[in-house]
Amino acid sequence: MSDKKVLFEIQDLHKSFGSLEVLKGINETVYQGDVISVIGPSGSGKSTFIRCLNLLEQPTSGRIIFEGNDITAKGFNVNKHRQKVGMVFQQFNLFNNLNVLQNLTISQIKVKKTAAAAAEEKAMALLKRVGLGDKASAYPSQLSGGQKQRVAIARALAMEPDVMLFDEPTSALDPEMVGEVLKVIQDLANDGITMVVVTHEMGFAQKVAHKVLFMDEGLIVEEGTPEDIFSHPQNPRTKEFLSKVINVI
Repeated sequence: MSDKKVLFEIQDLHKSFGSLEVLKGINETVYQGDVISVIGPSGSGKSTFIRCLNLLEQPTSGRIIFEGNDITAKGFNVNKHRQKVGMVFQQFNLFNNLNVLQNLTISQIKVKKTAAAAAEEKAMALLKRVGLGDKASAYPSQLSGGQKQRVAIARALAMEPDVMLFDEPTSALDPEMVGEVLKVIQDLANDGITMVVVTHEMGFAQKVAHKVLFMDEGLIVEEGTPEDIFSHPQNPRTKEFLSKVINVI
């Protein structure tokens, strides 16, 4: 048993889209300070799983307890939950009609009712943190993919979430831009921010995660430390997947 604070407790989580069952009974606990990488083949349910944690997908059955509250209960305040759970998407989801600074301040001002000057001060500090202090007045169309994703990460951090969710944050990037985004995420991990990261970047999962979940066909097939999963996988399906995605030297 861990003496760390439990943030998420996921109990028998199922999600279907029509007759297609995508999640088939997920049980998992996320503790404060955890960095969890979720890996697995395309179509295994990884993105659906992480989207359920933010209620972007409504679970079909099962329960998700976040900080002691059942977020799957009827009448639960979704918007309040999302203030505490930051989300970074594959496609950035920036507001293209706002400049970078405005992208970071709009939710602080409108949702958290932060004074504009304080919101801007925090936004500038976060932009510097992700290496984009000189891009405050730029618009998303003027940024590279890697810069857009770093802005998206800073925007999520501006709400001071208790946990950050990343849904394949580098999959839409050119290969040379992947490293700059992974470095920002790694820095956040080093700062103790709780994260669940769906990723195809096996090196990142090995190096940064405390725990790795391997998903296949809607289930967590195997989980453990990076050492457990990458060096000593037990399940034949995990072994098969890793043999295909890790370069054997």
